[in-house]
Amino acid sequence: MKDRLNIPNLLNDEALRRHEFPVCEKKVFLAHAGVSPLPRRVTESMQQYADAAMRDNQENVLAEDVITETRVLAAQLIEAKKEEIAFVGSTSMGLAMVASGLPWKPGENVVCYREDYPANVYPWMDLARRGVEARFVEPAQFGRPTVADLQRVVDGNTRLVSLSSAHFLTGWRLDVDGIGAHLRRRNILFCLDGIQTLGALKTSMRWVDFAAADSHKWLLGPLGAAILYVRKDLLDFLHPPLVGWQTAACPDFVAQESLRFRMDARRYEPGSLNLVGIVGLHAALRLMGEIGVDAIETRVLELARRVISRATVAGFSVVGPVDATGLSGIISFATDERDVAQLQAKLEKANILTSLRTRRDGRRYLRVSPHFYNREEEIEALFDVVRR
Repeated sequence: MKDRLNIPNLLNDEALRRHEFPVCEKKVFLAHAGVSPLPRRVTESMQQYADAAMRDNQENVLAEDVITETRVLAAQLIEAKKEEIAFVGSTSMGLAMVASGLPWKPGENVVCYREDYPANVYPWMDLARRGVEARFVEPAQFGRPTVADLQRVVDGNTRLVSLSSAHFLTGWRLDVDGIGAHLRRRNILFCLDGIQTLGALKTSMRWVDFAAADSHKWLLGPLGAAILYVRKDLLDFLHPPLVGWQTAACPDFVAQESLRFRMDARRYEPGSLNLVGIVGLHAALRLMGEIGVDAIETRVLELARRVISRATVAGFSVVGPVDATGLSGIISFATDERDVAQLQAKLEKANILTSLRTRRDGRRYLRVSPHFYNREEEIEALFDVVRR
């Protein structure tokens, strides 16, 4: 029987680590908050499927029940029900579907954070054409919206609040349960952009009404294979904004006299799914389940604390959290003494991959986002280059 993959074994066996994560052979990859490299098992699962699809009908060669199993795995990851999971093309698509499918009334407002990633800003701004006001929360700390901050902007006409589970630049981790419980008490819907925590940190949907996350960051899956979560009680409230042959029953591909949407979140899948993407997502979710989300979170935060410590010693200012409160896998830092764009280019030349992110005022930050398979030595290698 094959041994279960775990973090200690990975970190103590470099051959195993490089086998499971081939990117480690030649690069130090510390940019998982951007677009991650694919693990071997994810790549091989997609290759095997694509090879079979080259020789037969693409649907016929799909492993039996793989789509259902993927829904189950996704639901388990976020402590939801499989009936609440739909597959969409991206985080942006999922959030836009929520914005488009709700029965807005002129005069209502939606609250979001202007400094979030644009995928969680533009769909809400676009509601102006329907007479809905987009309001922007202004946190006391950049990148860290809180209940107190929201209380200053929501009112009796607020239909929904949409925030990110972790801020893409600062790394501040949102108090999802605290904010969600507060909004539920006020009868305000809560939408979550979960892409910066799913696969890295525990992210419960207990108080969340809608959420979306693509798999290409911390989930270590392919681009274009995203999860849309819709709370079961709201399935009839969120109208499918895209309606196709998959959203309703059509036995023998015959359109029925009345349109009856599916009883679960599959109603938000209008047509054929991205099967090769689903196969990759399935393998990625199985990997996450094998390692365990608790172990992954512990490891990611350990590495985050090491990055913060080394950055501080090297004279950089960290823009986000620096202690246990609000910490995620994203650490961004800068200094007036160094051009971080040049520094990132220098690191890339040394095969150490990080990200560069910019605030509205033009200030740039080097963003580091390690995952569970990264080693302490790789963090040290980064700062060896930084100190040169």
